[in-house]
Amino acid sequence: MTDGEGTYTLVIALETDATITFGAAGERALDPGGYAYTGSAFGAGGFSRIDRHRELAAGERDTRHWHVDYLLGYDATRIADIVKTPDADVECPVARTLADECEPIEGIGASDCDCNTHLVYAPEVEDLRQVVEHAHEAARQA
Repeated sequence: MTDGEGTYTLVIALETDATITFGAAGERALDPGGYAYTGSAFGAGGFSRIDRHRELAAGERDTRHWHVDYLLGYDATRIADIVKTPDADVECPVARTLADECEPIEGIGASDCDCNTHLVYAPEVEDLRQVVEHAHEAARQA
């Protein structure tokens, strides 16, 4: 049984400068501000995957499976919001829209598609949250 399926974007606040090693994707120097990671939640567990991300961000889990886990596992991060599009596989359209409207963090979270990235940056978390909501709405209407 799943907790629904679809596409989600984590809006993540990073409080300080950080240098994060994203597994095999390598090291990135990150500025404080907002980061948005777009993923899909289809198959076993569905949106319950988000609970796993929350647990990792809260320090309740150590195992890293996806690039975003390295960012979430950093002490100065918190999940500020989660935007979901249920029952729609719009992961890449949302990620491409965000990469066009924000600063892309190249090569992160897009190892199984043709996108350059599924992680973007914006200086202000609230501004980023609005861009993410707009990207999901546009994908729903497409």
